[in-house]
Parts: sequence; C-alpha cells; structure tokens
Amino acid sequence: MSTQKDQQAREQLIDLAAQFYDQFELGEIPHMSVPTRTKNNIEYDEGSGVWVYGDRESTRSANSVRGARKLLKAVYTIEFLADQLEEDRSSTLRELYYLSESWDNKEAQFSDQDESNGLIEDLEIVSGVTREDFHMRPEESGATIMGPLHLREQTRRGEREIHCQEDVGEGGYQIPNNPDTIEFLDSDADFMLAVETGGMRDRLVENGFDDEYNALIVHLKGQPARATRRIIKRLHDELDLPATVFADGDPWSYRIYGSVAYGSIKSAHLSEYLATPEADYIGIQPADIVEYDLPTDPLSDSDKNALESELEDPRFQTDYWEEQIELQLEIEKKSEQQSLASHGLDFVTDTYLPERLDAMGVI
Repeated sequence: MSTQKDQQAREQLIDLAAQFYDQFELGEIPHMSVPTRTKNNIEYDEGSGVWVYGDRESTRSANSVRGARKLLKAVYTIEFLADQLEEDRSSTLRELYYLSESWDNKEAQFSDQDESNGLIEDLEIVSGVTREDFHMRPEESGATIMGPLHLREQTRRGEREIHCQEDVGEGGYQIPNNPDTIEFLDSDADFMLAVETGGMRDRLVENGFDDEYNALIVHLKGQPARATRRIIKRLHDELDLPATVFADGDPWSYRIYGSVAYGSIKSAHLSEYLATPEADYIGIQPADIVEYDLPTDPLSDSDKNALESELEDPRFQTDYWEEQIELQLEIEKKSEQQSLASHGLDFVTDTYLPERLDAMGVI
C-alpha cells in the first residue's frame, strides 16, 4: 500500500463492512442510511457558505430482497476497493461496472453503470472517504489550466515540476484526477477565469489574455469534473485567487456555475471539499444579451422549464439570479459565449471581459 492515507481509507471501508456483521450479531437487520440526494434535501450551511444535504435519509435495508441485493453489492464493492488499495492500483467507474461481471455471485453484479456509480457515492457518504481516495477515476479526461502558475505534481514516475505557461503547449496543463497530489510552488496570477467551452478557451489563449491580465484560464469542459472543481477551490483557498466563471447564457450553463460555487445535488456531501462559494459569475448574462445585442436562439420549452426550476432552487435564490432569470424568461432568448464574436474576434478580450471584470472589482 503506497501511503498512510491509503491505509486509512482501506480501514474505513473495512470498518463499514464490519458494521453489517455487528448488526447481525445484535440481531438487527443489516442496513445502511444515506442522505436523500434531491433538490428538496439540500440546505445552506452558513458556517461553510455552501449547500449541503439536509436531514432526510434513505435506508438500504436487508428487510426486502431489493434492499438485500443493494447491501450485497456494497459488500462486494468494499472488498474490491480494499484489495485495490492494498495493491496500490486504480480503476475507472466504468471498469468497476464491467468488473462486477466477474464476481462469483450474480446477485452482486450491477445492472448498469448508474447503479455502480450510485453505490460509490453511497460509500463515499457513509465511509467519509472520497472516491479519489478509493483510487477510483472518472472516465473523462481532466480539464486544463493555462497561466502563470508553477506547481509540483506527484506521479507514479516520481515528482515533476511544471510551469503552466512555459512548460506546456497551447493545450495547457492537464489537471490530474486527484488534484490533492499537486503542490503549488509559485504564482503570478491575479485571478482565475473558469471557461465553459473549448472554443472560447482557445480564443482567450490565442489572444494572450492569460499574459495580459495575469489570469489562470481553467477550461471547464462543460459540466466540470470533480477534479476541476477541487483545483479551483484549492487555488482560491490556498493562493487567495478570486474565482470567476465565464459560460454560455442559458439555464444549463448557470448550473455549471452553480456546481462550481455552491456544489451539485449529487455531490452535496462533498460541497466543503469541492465548492467555492466566493466564485462570481461573469456571463453571458441575460442582461448582456440585451446590452450587447448578441445573436440569440429562442428558449425551448425545456429551457423555460429549467429556468423556472432554478427560481425554486435554493442555490439560485439571490436577488442577482432572480433578476437575471426573470429577464431571460421575459426576453425568451439565450446566447452562447462565442456570440461575442459578432463584434469581432478581439471583442471578448479587449472589451467584454475587461469591462465585466472591472465592474466586478476583479481587475
């Protein structure tokens, strides 16, 4: 086993399995309780400034065939994860789903990947260990950083030091699955700019925005992976860098911002670890669509329903978001980041971002 942290994670998993045996000995029906992962069961934690799960719980209990199967799958998965940690190996969430096909009890095998993903989330919650510490990796590749940041990364081949401008190509530094293996050595950055789309990220790099404004450009790659949210939080907390999010002007992109700032409903148990409540939203705002006369598409019915849902979402119940969402419902339009190119390729870096960042007090 490679580290003391791995040993602790393994022990916590085994302790969890031991609880089932203890329940048997006490004459209790084995069970496991986890928070209900729904919008109606998240609440604002004033101490941490993020949204966390409330008191509602769901119980996985062996008092039914269905519940017994869930616990059986949990025990098999715990054994697999404990062995993985012992051998200092890792696997992807997708591989776990397929690996279950080789387990000797068919009742322990997963019916689909959503089931195995959900079980990993359950185990995170009840064990207090993150999936990264289980050595579980998501399928998607990491997002990237471009900007004046010098860091040291721990890899299987040893340590390596990287400057996220001087030592990387145009694609930037790829964020590893577990950003806690990174040590920040030095930085000349003044703020972070987390960007939703690859096209806009490339535009900012080509225009030299990271150089001119000492910005760390973080490519979110759409809905950001946990590793991306974690490194944004660490950069903010450890280097005191303001965090900003630049996304499309539609309800789905507002949720991208929400996952960075407030945490997501599925991972609310990790909000204090992943969320950066001080993160500010740059745009595209509905107000920008009007002010800059941006090219637009009409809101679809699903867009309107999503906006209405966000008005009821506790993460968006602020004066700012209520004003912007109500404006968008009124104009019935949405717009992409790259619609700013209607004013020229340099408009985003020469005018839009400097004006917005100045108004927000970032630059």
